Amino acid sequence: MSRIELRGVGKRFGATPVLSAIDLSIAAAEFCVFVGPSGCGKSTLLRLLAGLEDPSEGEIEIDGLLVNALPPARRNVAMVFQSYALYPHMTVHQNMVFGLQHRQLPAGEVTRRIAEAVRILQLDGLLQRRPKELSGGQRQRVAIARAIVRQPKVFLFDEPLSNLDAALRVQTRLEIARLHRTLGSASMVYVTHDQVEAMTLADRIVLLQPLAGCTDAPSVAQAGPPLDLYHHPANRFVAGFIGSPAMNFVTATVRSTRDDRVRLDAQSMACEARVSAQGLTPGEPVTLGIRPEHVLLGQGPHRARVSHVERLGELSHVYLDLPGATMPLLAKSTRDDIAVDDLLAFGLPASAAHLFRADGVAQPRIGSPERAAGR
Repeated sequence: MSRIELRGVGKRFGATPVLSAIDLSIAAAEFCVFVGPSGCGKSTLLRLLAGLEDPSEGEIEIDGLLVNALPPARRNVAMVFQSYALYPHMTVHQNMVFGLQHRQLPAGEVTRRIAEAVRILQLDGLLQRRPKELSGGQRQRVAIARAIVRQPKVFLFDEPLSNLDAALRVQTRLEIARLHRTLGSASMVYVTHDQVEAMTLADRIVLLQPLAGCTDAPSVAQAGPPLDLYHHPANRFVAGFIGSPAMNFVTATVRSTRDDRVRLDAQSMACEARVSAQGLTPGEPVTLGIRPEHVLLGQGPHRARVSHVERLGELSHVYLDLPGATMPLLAKSTRDDIAVDDLLAFGLPASAAHLFRADGVAQPRIGSPERAAGR
């Protein structure tokens, strides 16, 4: 069981900051996912844990041992790369055995480890094939098996599914989740740009934000269980990144406040947000946020014309034109009778609304969001 600690970790390439002020604890046996937009440093952070890069500042500790000066081979971690990194001239069995040969393990122990990895990842019948004879999903399973046989304290995954097609991504994602449950004691750190992978796999998500040249901004925008980031984003960046399709944002002004409710003027609409009013003043510019699934279609005090409908089978994405808004309001609906140019009633439930101040920080929400019904 290995706990990972990062204290004040930063990384610069020349004068360009990539990571800054990372203070993070990853619990033993936790499945932690680093996610964020391109250029936020998530793969660099994984390489710092692996020892493939050196931090510019801060300390990295694995299982109580400071590893800043330790080479990768002595950190007891195993990394699964995006590109599989299999030896093309070796069979599957030889690829799996290769990493154990320098450890001088008894032959019986090597055989046991190989057999266990083959069982977990269902590689029976593939051991004598070479990588070119395997599908992409099979190659990735071999790469994971090669990591398993090392029995590391920490598994590091660097976007392992990005080269697979959609069906294989789903299948391999399920296999990785099952692997985590099967191994139990090993910590897993997983990098992805795909928030579906992050939401479905993680015990905890660490959302990284690009520094955009700032040296004093922390890289971690928010860390926590997936649904915490979804329902209680710390700021507008988190709210806009987590969730697919993205949260709606509407320019608004505070009309009045009380302890647990804020009344707003939003794009000529009078509405409310059930959030803490602490620190808000009437007339203050804010941003109202609401997720597409929480927009109530067919009921409510507001009216808008449908500009576009995307039919996805089990539901549709309905785009509503708001007066003066640069972006349409997106709602999810199970109705199949909505058409372009329809004038629809809609509501924005106060309990499902988010509110962001001018600096992007979210006002604390009161209670949990109500999932809209009958859309």
